[in-house]
Amino acid sequence: MTGLRGLAADYDGFIVDLWGVVHDGIKPYPGVIGCLEQLRAAGKRVVFLSNAPRRAAPIAHVLNQMGIASALFAGVMSSGEAVHAALRDRVDPDFAGLGRKLYHLGPARDRGVFDTLDLIAVDRPAEADFLLNTGPDDHLGPDDPSVYAPALDEALVAGIPMVCANPDLEVVRDGVRIICAGILARYFAERGGIVIERGKPDPAIYGPTLAMLGTAREKTLAIGDSLRTDMAGAKAAGIDACWVLSGIHALHAEAAPAEAAAAGIAPVAILPAFIW
Repeated sequence: MTGLRGLAADYDGFIVDLWGVVHDGIKPYPGVIGCLEQLRAAGKRVVFLSNAPRRAAPIAHVLNQMGIASALFAGVMSSGEAVHAALRDRVDPDFAGLGRKLYHLGPARDRGVFDTLDLIAVDRPAEADFLLNTGPDDHLGPDDPSVYAPALDEALVAGIPMVCANPDLEVVRDGVRIICAGILARYFAERGGIVIERGKPDPAIYGPTLAMLGTAREKTLAIGDSLRTDMAGAKAAGIDACWVLSGIHALHAEAAPAEAAAAGIAPVAILPAFIW
C-alpha cells in the first residue's frame, strides 16, 4: 500500500498532522492537495491537529496561502489553541493558579496565544508568575538550544512553572532540522522545573478534535509523521493511526515496522507520504 486509497473506505474522519505530513513549513508535499480532494469527494471529513504554538485561525490562513483551500478541511486544532483556551478559562487545574504575569519565550508571531487575554507580559523570568514557552525566537535562532539556557535557568531559580505550547522536539523545515519548544521544555524538566504541556501525545487534545470532526472514535484515523507525538497520542486516545514517513523520521519503508515495534506502536498502516 502506497497511499490512503486502500484505507479511506474504512473511516469517516481523518485527524491529520500538518508539519511533516501536509507541508514542510514552506510548501505542501507533492500529492497532498490531491489526496485531500479525493477525501472530500468521498465524503470524508478532515481536521488538522498540530502541535504548532499558534491559534487555529492563523494556521488556517497559512494553509490557504499554501494553496490548501478551506473547503478541504473541517477545522484546525492546535497546541496554541488549547493553551489559549486554558489560559483564558482557568478551569483546568494546571492553569487555575498560574497567576497573570508571564514571560514569553518565543517569537513575536506566537503572541496570539496570549495577547488578547488579561495577562501581563514581563521582561524577565524572575518577574513572572510563569514562563510561556512557544519555542526558539527569531533573534537567537532555531539551531542551538543551549543559547536559551540563561532564560530557562533564571526561571528555574525563580521557581516558576513553564507552560509549553508545542511538545515537539524538532521539525524539518524545507529539508533542515530545527528545534522546537519541546526540547526547551525537556531541558527545564530535567533540571527539576515544572512543565505543563498541551498537545500531542496528551490524549486530552483529541476530545475537542473529535468534537470538531464529528465522527465516531472507532471510525476515525489519525495520520502523522512522529512516533513520539502523533502515533503515541493516537494510541493513548484509542484512535487508529497511520504513520507516514515524509517528515521527522524519514526512514526507509523496510526499516519502519521495526522502529514502530521498538516504540511499542502498532499503526494500522505505514505509508511513504500523505498521498492518495
